[in-house]
Amino acid sequence: MNLHEYQGKEILAGFGVAVQKGLVANNSDEAVAAAEKLTAETGTSWHVIKAQIHAGGRGKGGGVKLAKSLDEVKSISEKIIGMQLITPQTPPEGKKVNKVLVAEDVYYPGDSEPKEFYVSVLLNRSTGNNMIMYSTEGGMDIEAVAEKTPELIFTEEIDPAYGLRAFQARNVAFNLGLSGVAFKEMVKFITALYNAYVGADASLFEINPVLKTSDDKIIAVDAKVTLDDNALYRHTDYAELRDLSEENPTEVEAREVGLNYVALDGNVGCMVNGAGLAMATMDLIKQSGGSPANFLDVGGTADAARVETAFRLILKDPNVAAILVNIFGGIVRCDRVAQGIVDAYKNMGDAINVPIIVRLQGTNADIAKKLIDDSGLNVMSATAFEEAAQKVQEAL
Repeated sequence: MNLHEYQGKEILAGFGVAVQKGLVANNSDEAVAAAEKLTAETGTSWHVIKAQIHAGGRGKGGGVKLAKSLDEVKSISEKIIGMQLITPQTPPEGKKVNKVLVAEDVYYPGDSEPKEFYVSVLLNRSTGNNMIMYSTEGGMDIEAVAEKTPELIFTEEIDPAYGLRAFQARNVAFNLGLSGVAFKEMVKFITALYNAYVGADASLFEINPVLKTSDDKIIAVDAKVTLDDNALYRHTDYAELRDLSEENPTEVEAREVGLNYVALDGNVGCMVNGAGLAMATMDLIKQSGGSPANFLDVGGTADAARVETAFRLILKDPNVAAILVNIFGGIVRCDRVAQGIVDAYKNMGDAINVPIIVRLQGTNADIAKKLIDDSGLNVMSATAFEEAAQKVQEAL
């Protein structure tokens, strides 16, 4: 589950991570009130107005602006709230901005120049360890840094059984070229950040930039936070932070009816039971010259109602040119699945306007194939993976 910046910062602050102070606003009047409150607390009269959407690169799209007065806070927030913000991480049409974060300006003058760093905490799936990835090149796209100057990216592998060691936090501060007060502050920051990652059951904390201020404070100026959906039962307060307006509406609908659906950008819809078979099915589609339009796991139940719901979800995507149903009948009988497909197809009528390829293997697969073949519907049956791939190719 992705969070807005202001939500992520609230979680970080709860674990003792130093963050840029800010208040969320739903309109320009609230933004002005937030700026006035921050001025009273921090003494700063300049504020940063940040669009709150689930996407990076907001500054490049005009979603992050500096306001040097209350009048500018009002005018800038009026322009940002309601805009369709387009960034490298949004769909082509962009995302509508419904709220802004009014934050203190932390790039103030002092004894030294502010310095931006990149820090993230995530799981290294190849080793099974948690990992802190960090760089001196904060404020930039980390992908570009990795491509052009990979020597500027450092990592610390952390065994979850032992947790973050003190020397590892010191390694981060040392490799970032810090010394004195800033060094000590970075060690404290990294320790608190890792504790937040573990304590919140997160799958990603990305702070870009982490700022060393002109007076050697270390603070999170931005926060991209992704929480593990499977652990939300331990964090009911975090579950309430979900912003459904930022999520794919088809994925939201699927979750409400108990289906596992993830939208992709291909042209062949997938309906499968079991995540492993789903991954193999997507490989099969690629090998046949197509591209998977979704991941959809119907689980161990595939009656007519569930199959019909799955078909309707898949067909919400206008790019779908064919549907591949790939079911292994271990727990569920193949003939019941086949009957469910036939019944769902008849119930939907003209709503199904693309060819459907059905591969059923397992219990009563022979009976299932006969049901499909004798249905008289625009449904093609297959038994082998190769045969299914050939039929997908023909359908496209």
